[in-house]
Amino acid sequence: MVNPRFAAFVVALALALTCSLNARPALAASAAEINRDATAALAKLYEAHPNTRQMAARAKGILVFPRVYKAGFMLGAQYGEGALRRGNKTVGYYNTVAASYGLQAGAQAFGYALFFMTDSALAYLDKSDGFEIGSGPSVVVLDEGMAKSMTSTTLTQDVYAVIFDQKGLMGGLGLQGSKISKVAK
Repeated sequence: MVNPRFAAFVVALALALTCSLNARPALAASAAEINRDATAALAKLYEAHPNTRQMAARAKGILVFPRVYKAGFMLGAQYGEGALRRGNKTVGYYNTVAASYGLQAGAQAFGYALFFMTDSALAYLDKSDGFEIGSGPSVVVLDEGMAKSMTSTTLTQDVYAVIFDQKGLMGGLGLQGSKISKVAK
C-alpha cells in the first residue's frame, strides 16, 4: 500500500513539472500554427464523426486541441495547445495540462474538442482562472457510438467532449487532474 502523503507529494511534483511546460517557448506553437492545426483537426473530426457537424452548428463555442501528447510510467503528464472558436473565428488560445499517478505505461497523441452548448458554460470558461475538468459545468465524453446516435433532441448537457485521431498506446489505472488555461499568443 502506498503512503497517502507520498502519493500526494508525487502528484504535486508531477503537476509542478507539467505546469512548467508553459514556460518552455520551444514547445509553444504560434497562433498561426494553432489556427491551421485546429482547422485541420475539426475537418478530420467532422469527416470521422459527421454528426459532430450538427453539434458544432448548435454550439456557442468549440475549444479544439488538435494534438495532445501524453506519456507516463507510474507518473504521467499530458500537454496540448488549442483554440477557442466561435463560428469560424478564433477568439482565444488555451493549453491543457494534466498529471497522473498510478499503474500506467505508454505514450500517445490525440486530439479533442470541447463543444460548449450553453452560454453559461462558455462564460465559466472565460471567467475562470483555468477550467478544471470535473468541476464547473457538466462535461459528457462522447464515444464513437454515442457520437453516431446523437440528435438535436439528445443534446442536453453543458459541454460535450469528443476525442479523435488517437495514435500510440497508453494503458493503466490511475488518478488524473486536468486543467485548461487561457494563454496569450
